[in-house]
Amino acid sequence: MILSLLTLSAATWLTMPAMAQRDSDQTESALTETHLRRPNVVFILVDDLGYMDVTPNNPSSFYETPNIEKLSVAGTRFTNAYASCPVCSPTRASILTGKYPARVGITDYINSSGGNQPEQWKRGTALLPAPYVDRLAKEEVTLAEALKQNGYATFFAGKWHLGPEGFWPEDQGFDVNMGGITRGGPYGGKKYFSPYGNERLQDGPDGEHLPQRLANETAAFIRANKGQSFFAMLSFYSVHTPLMARPDLLEKYKAKRESAAPEAWGVEGERRVRMVQNHAVYAGMVEAMDQAVGTVLDTLTELGLDDQTVVIFTSDNGGLSTSEGSPTSNLPLRAGKGWLYEGGIREPLIVRIPEGWQSTDTSVKRKPVCDAVVTSVDFFPTILSLVGIEEMPAQHVDGVNFVGPLLGNDNYNREPVYWHYPHYGNQGGQPGAAVRDGAWKLIEWYDSGKTELFRLDVDPGEQFDVASQHAEKRDELLAKLHNWQKDIGALMPTVNGESKLNQLRWLAGHWRASKRNSVQEEGWFAPKNGVMVGTHRDSHADGKVSLEHLEIVERDGEVIYRAFPSGQEPAEFKLEVIEPHRAVFVNKEHDFPTHIEYLRTQNQLTAKVSGTVDGVLRVVTWNWTLLP
Repeated sequence: MILSLLTLSAATWLTMPAMAQRDSDQTESALTETHLRRPNVVFILVDDLGYMDVTPNNPSSFYETPNIEKLSVAGTRFTNAYASCPVCSPTRASILTGKYPARVGITDYINSSGGNQPEQWKRGTALLPAPYVDRLAKEEVTLAEALKQNGYATFFAGKWHLGPEGFWPEDQGFDVNMGGITRGGPYGGKKYFSPYGNERLQDGPDGEHLPQRLANETAAFIRANKGQSFFAMLSFYSVHTPLMARPDLLEKYKAKRESAAPEAWGVEGERRVRMVQNHAVYAGMVEAMDQAVGTVLDTLTELGLDDQTVVIFTSDNGGLSTSEGSPTSNLPLRAGKGWLYEGGIREPLIVRIPEGWQSTDTSVKRKPVCDAVVTSVDFFPTILSLVGIEEMPAQHVDGVNFVGPLLGNDNYNREPVYWHYPHYGNQGGQPGAAVRDGAWKLIEWYDSGKTELFRLDVDPGEQFDVASQHAEKRDELLAKLHNWQKDIGALMPTVNGESKLNQLRWLAGHWRASKRNSVQEEGWFAPKNGVMVGTHRDSHADGKVSLEHLEIVERDGEVIYRAFPSGQEPAEFKLEVIEPHRAVFVNKEHDFPTHIEYLRTQNQLTAKVSGTVDGVLRVVTWNWTLLP
């Protein structure tokens, strides 16, 4: 109960909520007589904003965010806050429902045409993405509905992206909807400038800027409802593509770029990844968003509502670094939007609560920075707790209340947090799932079958996969992940029958095993343009090296394994068996071998060749480990 977590100054009593349960009849009587109201909630959600894009997290950022910095000084900045998905719609669903996206059924961004559903999938990938629900079910009790049931006026402005008309904010508990429609970006009219071409946002003067308009609408709602409890959700379209900045801010950052670090690029998978923040257009978009945040915060201050309002600021996924202009860098975090690495899921989070709130334990003081692990499903129970609503709807089973660490209490043992993203991201990310438990983070990649393990306390950039060194921890976390997926009914990708070669992507990598007198290695490149290229090498203690060139090709609708032993004619074997992470190639006319089999189990690969020699079955087996 919230009363057990907080003590209140005399001034704060006048604005605090009545509680569902009381510590004493005297408290009950006092609160009832003064007709106290619950605190307001302002929830600011930015689209595609990276953890390193705001100056509280990154003082050397190329982008200027003074209003967010001001909010951080007055609130608590979380350094281990996460979105529950590396793309937008699933995270938004998790915030509103308190459920993991896989439980809600929304696991990818909602494409109204269904182009990212398996039945319409056109890409030659090894797997077909899992199906997902394309709207937030009305049966879900949303955060807005839970607050509205307790007397709140509710307001939404900006990006919705949780279903077609009939499933928009006004159908999910919001009294007012300013701009929340089906689309995931400002794609109508002049996009970020009026006219907007948005059915739920009347056009302003020609050239009016969208983020400021949304902030102005939010401020107007706050003014109109200052005498009652309200929930305002400002959900920016910024800083999502299209990349467009106000002319004045564009010129400012073009000039600033002259003295910034030059362009620098790295590689993530098959994509380039930006390694320097110097994109003038994106910088202008970030600052315009920050100015709009300032408008809302200034309105609260002007109306004397700071001590009556909880303010939350966060993002829905990581910064865009590997696609669509790759406008930002998330370094030292790895990758970005669309990826299960930290750059795609770790988010800025600042929570400001009224100054008079503190723990009942006088030895505990609220800290400006909190390293507790929280994720977007946690907002639902935390907000309800902060405003004194003790009876949470029964369906909200995934979120964990983080009021304790918010107030400075270090006795917070968070159970693991999970991600399930069974899709190919537009930004280069692969289908997979992840779990973070304490400092450990495991990622399982469905396409390749690879499992990676990282220690985030010493390697926040996820540069050192320690799965082979800590096999017991890897197996422990993998078991937790699989049990969680089973518990919530997570849907999995399936084999893409239209591209058998791509189904062998799990074979790619550098595999090695050591024996007493030799080192045995086999390396494979991932499929590209209809061919996989590989090499087998045995290095012996006496200095002798044997090599064999390998290919797997698509030819006339068949998949053929071609081996080129040193000094011998090539041999060909046809793919006869294809299963997830197992393949068998056969040529019964060959002398030896007649069968070649590969089987992958996590980061282990077993290769086996077999055949009959002089009437006797002969089998040769290699057991390799994947190198980082």
